Amino acid sequence: MERLLAARPGDAILSEEGKDDLVRLGAERTWIVDPLDGTREFSEVPRSDWAVHVALVENNRPIAGAVALPALGMVLSTASAHVLDPNPASPPRMIVSRSRPTAAAVHVAEAMGADLVQMGSAGAKAMAVVRGECEIYAHSGGQYEWDSCAPVAVAAAAGCHVSRIDGSELLYNQEDVYLPDLLICRPELAAAALEALASFEG
Repeated sequence: MERLLAARPGDAILSEEGKDDLVRLGAERTWIVDPLDGTREFSEVPRSDWAVHVALVENNRPIAGAVALPALGMVLSTASAHVLDPNPASPPRMIVSRSRPTAAAVHVAEAMGADLVQMGSAGAKAMAVVRGECEIYAHSGGQYEWDSCAPVAVAAAAGCHVSRIDGSELLYNQEDVYLPDLLICRPELAAAALEALASFEG
């Protein structure tokens, strides 16, 4: 946070590890940072499904972002957008939490005949869609803005569908930073996934 403030003194910062200053609500630009997404996975060496998130938001929308996967020696960003694999798996693979798969995700997997793939952090899950390791990531168990802002920016730049599970836009730098749900998936699967989510009663 100190380095961001020094480099961009006119910008605001929202970080999981920092004290929230609501001056950010009036800022033209706000950085949203998660220094370590997937603390449990990070502590379980040699797991690689943890991440570092940095995103830049203007007018409540991410305009740039990067997700580092340090254990894989990889950074995915909006600066050099990844290209989606033209040959996705069939049946599709649905990524879920290894410790607490959400009911919505399981419902979508059943409705779409998808195979379940377990993984740790939110950033690692989102990047698994971008990298072609799975096709759908739906989450309804509650997150905060820093959990998804950078992953959403990177996934959108790669051509993925990104939205709330009701299909509405994901908006950031809100007064309440709790963001309960999201859908990140290949664009050709978005309609079916949203239809399945609309029929979910959770």
